Amino acid sequence: MFAHPDDIDFGSAGTVAGWVDTGIDVAYLIVTRGDAGGFDDTPRDQIPAIRESEQRAAAAAIGVKQVDFLDGYQDGRLTPTFELRRDISAAIRRFRPDRILTSSPLRRWERLSGPSHPDHLAVGEATTCAIYPDSRNPFAHPELLEAGLEPWVVREVWYSGGPNPDHTVDVTEVFPRKIAALRAHASQTAHLDLDGGWLRDRMVATAELAGLPAGRLAEAFTVLRTE
Repeated sequence: MFAHPDDIDFGSAGTVAGWVDTGIDVAYLIVTRGDAGGFDDTPRDQIPAIRESEQRAAAAAIGVKQVDFLDGYQDGRLTPTFELRRDISAAIRRFRPDRILTSSPLRRWERLSGPSHPDHLAVGEATTCAIYPDSRNPFAHPELLEAGLEPWVVREVWYSGGPNPDHTVDVTEVFPRKIAALRAHASQTAHLDLDGGWLRDRMVATAELAGLPAGRLAEAFTVLRTE
């Protein structure tokens, strides 16, 4: 559950690739179509379709086949509203996942860009509320139950981008697939050095902080059980 196309690929694509390789069934839910993104003069009304197509291509590079988008939410204007909680709860009850990966709802004061984007925080908060109590409570959002969406308990949540992560995943072997996924987001990444530069440096630092051997690449998360 993420706010924009490309969010999952910058922070978590390597980890997701590893899950896919072990046979885990993964699906993406993206709240907006990234209509406020881009770095050139592409007409604004073309951006949503471009970014949706890019996200589907990025998912395919990782091995993820199902990519869903919510309708009615605008990039840059997200808040953890009751309506967003309901729509995420509906998705949870429909897909019935054991694990959810989402953005952390906690702001990082040392990194106001990236993880602390207000949309990321909003989706992290709304998803947390959807996980508990909304999706498991039969009396929350009664219209979902009326539509045949039975309550569901998500047993584990992984937060990406938050402060003080407690779980590190070595993604060195799948790093080329992460890069392929990021390159699929050409409207956002064509100007970036994805093979080197800040991305690799940050992943090397993450690995070193976790005590992995020199030169390894890692992604980090906060992981918790909900029961």
